[in-house]
Amino acid sequence: MPELPEITVIARQMNKELAGKQIEEVEIRQPRILNMPVQQFQETAMGKVVDSILSKGKWIFVKLNPAYFMLINLGMGAELHHFDLNPKLPEKLQFKLTFSDGTGFTIHFWWFGYVHLVPGHGLPEHKLTSVIGVSAMDEKLTFKEFRRCLEGKNMGVKNFLLDQKHVSGIGNVYIHDILFKAGMHPNRKTSTLSETEVRNLYEAMRSVLNRSIQLGGLAYETDFHGKKGGFTADEFLVGYKEGKPCPVCHTTIDKTKTGSTSSYICSRCQKLS
Repeated sequence: MPELPEITVIARQMNKELAGKQIEEVEIRQPRILNMPVQQFQETAMGKVVDSILSKGKWIFVKLNPAYFMLINLGMGAELHHFDLNPKLPEKLQFKLTFSDGTGFTIHFWWFGYVHLVPGHGLPEHKLTSVIGVSAMDEKLTFKEFRRCLEGKNMGVKNFLLDQKHVSGIGNVYIHDILFKAGMHPNRKTSTLSETEVRNLYEAMRSVLNRSIQLGGLAYETDFHGKKGGFTADEFLVGYKEGKPCPVCHTTIDKTKTGSTSSYICSRCQKLS
């Protein structure tokens, strides 16, 4: 499932390739990905020009002129790929958008996903994106703001980071290494964290996510140009390395149940208390 690093990489590439282009044609083969009837979506999108593209959490925000946003979520996984003139298109796709210059992009969702059109003034009412918190790598998320997000919370630190309403973009892929790098057990209560521990958590979160962004995202995900990322299994510190030695103390890495999800931890480096 693509998380913040993969979505960030794709959004940046889309912005570079698509800004200034005018939508000429929209093909939809799976209507349920939309938030309106197919014909209405096509008529609304047609003729609009891409202003800019950015990401927030696990969502891609395509700003259109005049006054609309195309909101894309890749769900549990998808190929969102650019095409040039005379392309060889994928056999499976649910969405295809073509610009006036003949270029465009296709989306093949593995399971589910969304492509929604929302008027600019309607963003606060869009149920799926209006509730998500600031992106974990957003420059607005300073340490001071991160600490404020934690105030008054009394929950497991893993659950806090996975709840998109608090900080958005982190999922089950990167959470294990973030908590390991911070020296924190997944079930550690947020209300018990010291100032130093909060800072360690903040810096670990930024470090792990930034490393993946620099490498182009996960090795089993593809970017806008169909290229796989460079964040391979070797990059993980403890994530998905059950039975392997901890890179710090050499204790055997455990896979343990933490609430409704499993976690990979070093029991020595990540004590609960």
